[in-house]
Amino acid sequence: MPKVKTNSSAKKRFKVTGTGEITYQKSFKRHILTKKSKKRKRDLAKKGLVGPANKDFVQRLLRLK
Repeated sequence: MPKVKTNSSAKKRFKVTGTGEITYQKSFKRHILTKKSKKRKRDLAKKGLVGPANKDFVQRLLRLK
């Protein structure tokens, strides 16, 4: 039997915390930052948490389920 592979794009985008939550980096923080407010850029720098609607799907991509 071949090994079951983890989705390579998913393992680069998501990280599992110690408590089992899945975090990701928020989008829209790469360029054209001059028109965005300081508050918006500060909030985009924080890690995002995968919501309950998508958690099962992401876990399947990462072979956690």
